[in-house]
Amino acid sequence: MTLAPMTPLAAMPSPSTAVWQLGPVPIRAYALCIILGIVVACVVTEYRLRRRGVAPGAVLDIAVWAVPAGIIGARIYHVITSPEKYFGAGGEPIKALYIWEGGLGIWGAVAGGAVGAWLAARQLGIPFTVIADALAPGLPLAQAVGRLGNWFNNELYGGRTTLPWGLEVHVMDPDNPGHALRDDAGNPVLQPGLYHPTFLYEALWNIGVAGLVLFLDRKLRLGRGRAFALYVMGYTAGRFWIELMRTDEANLILGVRLNVWTAALVFLGALAYFIRVRGPREYLVPVGEPAPAAGPAGDVSQVDLSAREAAARPAVPEGYRVVTEEQFEAYRKTGELPPEPAADDEPAGAEPAADAAATGRTDDDGATAERTDGDDTEDDPQRADAERTNAGRADGGRPADRDS
Repeated sequence: MTLAPMTPLAAMPSPSTAVWQLGPVPIRAYALCIILGIVVACVVTEYRLRRRGVAPGAVLDIAVWAVPAGIIGARIYHVITSPEKYFGAGGEPIKALYIWEGGLGIWGAVAGGAVGAWLAARQLGIPFTVIADALAPGLPLAQAVGRLGNWFNNELYGGRTTLPWGLEVHVMDPDNPGHALRDDAGNPVLQPGLYHPTFLYEALWNIGVAGLVLFLDRKLRLGRGRAFALYVMGYTAGRFWIELMRTDEANLILGVRLNVWTAALVFLGALAYFIRVRGPREYLVPVGEPAPAAGPAGDVSQVDLSAREAAARPAVPEGYRVVTEEQFEAYRKTGELPPEPAADDEPAGAEPAADAAATGRTDDDGATAERTDGDDTEDDPQRADAERTNAGRADGGRPADRDS
């Protein structure tokens, strides 16, 4: 490669360095962008979880499970869909573990992160759909920030273009990862021409998806995972056309990039979920929340400062139960938990106690309630015959005739 013959009048530059040394420790721009994206997602998700009734700080407990699982899932997806880089001719299997060299698939990240979030939800007693809906706008914002790492790495660009926002792309040095190749004069070498900044297209699209989710979630009061399904539909719709613009190497199926097929299939799955699932937004109130400790009755010198500090910290409930929005707002205003579901709210198939008594079925003590409906005797033919006989004797001393 040679230097571009001239500097375009309008172009988007690319960094020539993506790694900085802090003593013996390499600081990678890609990793910093991923971390910043995670922070953004956590801040947004924490805010939305609190507005649904979850105790402060729960997002950190979720992130402890979801972030590592998401990174593992992202790497697994990349290795599975690009096995020739690691297991093909000339491949190095050990490099499948070199995450710092790049290669994370968003599809695997979302799937792995979902598994981690589900495990965290079980630990915290939070419905998984509440976590998913709270995360829905934060995740595309995190992806938008993470795409800046591709800009530093001079990767994931599209075909040639003459547009004023065309991207200058450096030739990266394979012997010095994270740095552009330099010519004899020490200048970074550029690919000839300008290219579509597809990573930027995706970042801007993801910001739009986050805005769409926030708008429709506020307007439609989405619940039961439908806000997350909306995010998935929005993201995959954009990824479909952006993926078609990319020119980096990729495995093909029927001449089409693998990620294009993945985007289409995931979009259809999210659409089916969004259409089929119904239900209001879920709000939570605590279960097993400890009551505030009573103040000391004696001398002030007997005050237990450690107990006071513990009481000042927000209580972490044992779990949560779902309530209506009206019940949740009342709880926020008064601090009084809404009543538990009434006995009438029994699972389908259960018979209320009053109905059992009316039909003469046995109660919990084994006693049989008196029947109030004479027609129930038809359930017992012998008893019906006896009653007809008695009735006939009362009328004339002979049994009543049966219907033929």
